[in-house]
Amino acid sequence: MEKVKVGQRVPNFELEIYDPKTGSFGRISLEDMIRERKWLVLFFYPADFTFVCPTELADLAEHYDELAEMGVEVVSVSTDTKYVHLAWQQSEKLLENVRFPMGADPTGKVSRMFDVYDEDTGLALRGTFIINPDGILVGAEINYYNVGRNAEELVRKMKANLYLMSHPDEACPAKWEPGRKTLKPSEEIVGKVYEALE
Repeated sequence: MEKVKVGQRVPNFELEIYDPKTGSFGRISLEDMIRERKWLVLFFYPADFTFVCPTELADLAEHYDELAEMGVEVVSVSTDTKYVHLAWQQSEKLLENVRFPMGADPTGKVSRMFDVYDEDTGLALRGTFIINPDGILVGAEINYYNVGRNAEELVRKMKANLYLMSHPDEACPAKWEPGRKTLKPSEEIVGKVYEALE
């Protein structure tokens, strides 16, 4: 299977989910997100009933409403089944505020597509992928098993991506937040970025 890279259109995929909001099982697909003009964040993690993973999902849950207000759907994904997701979300206190769909990828098909599948363990590495409403992969981050992520940085990246969707001739510098200066790449600011940001 071909691995999807940043800047490429993501092939359609479908995941079975456990939806903590409704307490029920369902399905979610990239086609659905594109049809609804939603951004999609796929948040891969190694396994349910582990150690760093519930801290990451709890952190993400704290920012879920803010992301949803931006038109973003978040789907956490591991190679566990939807049944294990249900049991874990209901038993782990850190997950009591999780309301985003929990995707099940027991065959590793979607994990392989995003190149986070570890063939030796059958688990997914910690991968965060941002797909825009046109189905283009615009952000990718992969960490090893033992380093947790920061959802605040994901929110910041989403704000920048949303801004750039309607301002394609601009670029957001490091640590950019809404209201701060952006850059308009041109020959005039080559070697003069400091001055352009003043």
